[in-house]
Amino acid sequence: MMKKVTIQVPATSANCGPGFDTLGLACTLYNEVTYEITDTKGFQLSVTGEGADYLKPFGRNLAFASFLRVWNKAANSQRIGLKVTMHNRIPMSRGLGSSSSAIVAGLYAANCLCGNYYTKDELLGIATDIEGHPDNVAPAIYGGFTISYMDNGKAHSLRLLPARPLKFIAVVPDSKLPTVLARQAIPANIAHKDAVFNTSRASLLVGALLSGNYQYLGAALEDKLHQPYRAHLIPGLGDVFAAAKEAGAYNAIISGAGSTVMAYAAPEADCQAIAEAMVRAFAAKGEHCVYHILDLDTDGVKAI
Repeated sequence: MMKKVTIQVPATSANCGPGFDTLGLACTLYNEVTYEITDTKGFQLSVTGEGADYLKPFGRNLAFASFLRVWNKAANSQRIGLKVTMHNRIPMSRGLGSSSSAIVAGLYAANCLCGNYYTKDELLGIATDIEGHPDNVAPAIYGGFTISYMDNGKAHSLRLLPARPLKFIAVVPDSKLPTVLARQAIPANIAHKDAVFNTSRASLLVGALLSGNYQYLGAALEDKLHQPYRAHLIPGLGDVFAAAKEAGAYNAIISGAGSTVMAYAAPEADCQAIAEAMVRAFAAKGEHCVYHILDLDTDGVKAI
């Protein structure tokens, strides 16, 4: 049995505008996590990058808990020492799937060390059980765009690749936005016309991606289900959206629960100009940001 494996897991962006809790994508920003079985009982953790100041080695840490979820089943609860070494690039609590990346890395690492006891589809079910919904864990597992749904309590996901390349400009504010706070902002009920609006936009988004008719992406990325209710949690959001479009993006959306705002653009667009325009719009509201110009990750989690 192998005793050490290094896992690369991509950042993810859920919702993709109108696809609340359904659509997700994986992008080329990665955490790399090494898991090593040791003779010393207990947990050891070394972290560089995001979370280095406060992530701790204990059983409730998602990177450890998810590993043990698979290990305890596949290795018959064989007691081990576990050393985890993280190099984290995915911002935490910013809507780019940092918690999902930890869950998927742990599950996948344990599965590799146990001779691939579970299939990826089975790992999706376990990851969803831990995370509570599949829209971030699915693209982290499969790569590409994913359409996820629940059927009788079981998660399923359809992976797709767009007909033509896209660029993604992720503008990440310093301010964190906890998912629980963002979810509390959404009302329990919405108007029927808003449901129809989102159904049309989500359908249009999938159609545009598969056909390559990206002239529809401006409308396809619009949303009335969650973004209007979360806008007050991200100061200047409307101005940031407008700045992205004026600089040449198809449109921009809240990535996941936020606070990251992600613009979608053509490969030939001036992505740096789009990013800088969005950063200036945030700065006008007193918010400092960094940005990442990304491509679609098509592999999902893998051992490297």
